[in-house]
Amino acid sequence: MGLGRVLVIDDEEHVRKTVSAMLTKGGYDVVVAEDGEMGIKAMKSDDNALMVDVILCDIHMPNINGTEAIAYFRSQFPSVPVIVITGQPDLQGVSSLFKQGVVDYLVKPLESAKVLSAVGNAAKEPGRKMFSDR
Repeated sequence: MGLGRVLVIDDEEHVRKTVSAMLTKGGYDVVVAEDGEMGIKAMKSDDNALMVDVILCDIHMPNINGTEAIAYFRSQFPSVPVIVITGQPDLQGVSSLFKQGVVDYLVKPLESAKVLSAVGNAAKEPGRKMFSDR
């Protein structure tokens, strides 16, 4: 098993593919979703919730946007760290997201070193038990 499992939620296919490749090369198992609705469906299955160590979530998406998806993840899976990825930085929104429990905020275009560092730091928060350790 890799370093952990990461859920990447972004409506842009090239971003999903790029981030997935970065994380896979970095040793992580990756699950992708094309919007907040699909990300939530991936996390809540009737039979077995998807176990992930970190969630990377875009903000501006169709159907269920990132803010709504993050609110759901924080309420239902509070121990799973969430990192925002966005191409439209919003300084006022950042403060609100951090108050909701977001652990990091990355601006597109994403650099591999920054993504791997943010995911590694989030996954190793004190007191967190990695999915891969369960």
